Amino acid sequence: MEKKKSIFTSQKFLIFNIALVSVILGFTVSTLLIWGVSGNNRFPNAFAQDSDTLEKGYQALENIQYSFRNVANVALPVVVELNVVEVVKGNSQGATPWEYFFSPPGERNDQDEDFEYRRPGLGSGVIVKRDGNKVFVITNNHVVGKASEISVLLNDGRNYPGKIVAKDERTDLALISFETSQDVPLAKLGDSDNTEVGDWAIAIGNPFGFESTLTVGVISAVGRSALPGSGIANFNQYIQTDADINPGNSGGALLNVRGEVIGINTWIASQSGASAGVGFAIPINNVKKVMNDFLTKGSVEYGWLGVGIDDPSAEAYPGAADDLGIKDKPGALVISLFKGSPAEKDGILPGDYIVKVDGKAVKNATHLTQIVGNLPPNRAVEFVLIREKKEITRRVTLVARESEEKVRSNKNVWPGFTAARLTDDIRKRLKAPHTIAGMFVSGVTAGTSAESAGLKAGDIIMKVNNKVVGNVLDFYKALNDRSQDEVSFRVWREDKEFILGIVH
Repeated sequence: MEKKKSIFTSQKFLIFNIALVSVILGFTVSTLLIWGVSGNNRFPNAFAQDSDTLEKGYQALENIQYSFRNVANVALPVVVELNVVEVVKGNSQGATPWEYFFSPPGERNDQDEDFEYRRPGLGSGVIVKRDGNKVFVITNNHVVGKASEISVLLNDGRNYPGKIVAKDERTDLALISFETSQDVPLAKLGDSDNTEVGDWAIAIGNPFGFESTLTVGVISAVGRSALPGSGIANFNQYIQTDADINPGNSGGALLNVRGEVIGINTWIASQSGASAGVGFAIPINNVKKVMNDFLTKGSVEYGWLGVGIDDPSAEAYPGAADDLGIKDKPGALVISLFKGSPAEKDGILPGDYIVKVDGKAVKNATHLTQIVGNLPPNRAVEFVLIREKKEITRRVTLVARESEEKVRSNKNVWPGFTAARLTDDIRKRLKAPHTIAGMFVSGVTAGTSAESAGLKAGDIIMKVNNKVVGNVLDFYKALNDRSQDEVSFRVWREDKEFILGIVH
């Protein structure tokens, strides 16, 4: 189903101003040319009365126009409209009043107060491959969702029932298929690595159900990431464009002036839900890898390190950058390890700051996820990291990542909680006396040993293994001491002090 997110950037204002100036300039030049031809000499224009010069100007403009026509002729037939229906089941006691009382007649079953209704959705897709009578269409995962029914409407009016071949939440891509013995055009896939800011960009899709709509703009930026917590798939480095993308465009094509697909349109940044000139597409080179995995393995294969990571921001981890010696250094902070993971087996520890992987500099936590995910399993990879203010290397052999459901349900995590330096503000909120110092427990992962041991968010850890932890570096040094199997924590909570133990 179509999703809309609001993520703002000052770049759209720059793009708008450039576009506005271009339109005004174009209108002015066109007007002067027309006046020159018609003999209106209120604004004398010597060169406008030169018919050869005028003709050359018209031809230059028409050549641009013909380029866009050519893209339309080539690309419109390979972009399809996808109409999906998801059958939603529920119980009247848990339903919203709208869902229960205003579901269409005949689409709700009131027996035993259970009901179901059909939720329609609209999106786009691109025809990318054919195998015999089977034709494959790439689109977004959020377009197909949990669809019970899919219909594929071609540009020439032909309509086919479709089915989901495979889908992937992390990349927000899905592959569907339909069958026909008739000729079907295939998209020409380009090379998104050659895409640069300022290139022409043409978007084709079905915004608001207006099928086969073409819009034109430029590439506004490359390598964009979704904001953490936005709900947008964060595994991609997106292409940004000002070519209009609206609800219904998701899964459609972003093309270059040769009519080659360079991206799959995915989401927009908007206050209203309609185009605000800030749209994003998954680079086609990323899409090619996912498609290959879908067709050869049935799912996307990711490299897996087995760590929980974050960006050491001042708000979430006060003092961490200074304490760990990583201030102003791009990278990703290891917060936790999955037990038995490649990271644990090959010597990565909580508190390590990963700055380079396989020769690539790490920008932030999201970037590390993308780098590792794109690496093949079962190959030793060099990780450069900062530990106790020193740069060291570790070679880690990645494995294939399990399904999202299995990863999310895995609670065998060490240490199973997050901690930050105790600040005066936090101490005041907890009503802790000034004599209390240590690390503030900001969160405990449900189902972990830390939770079972009784650790709670809001606790203050004063000592680890009987060592005072006055800052973040002290905390990780003590936490990573493997001289004994059990780690003890001296904890302050609500004017009481006690000791908790967690087994490694």
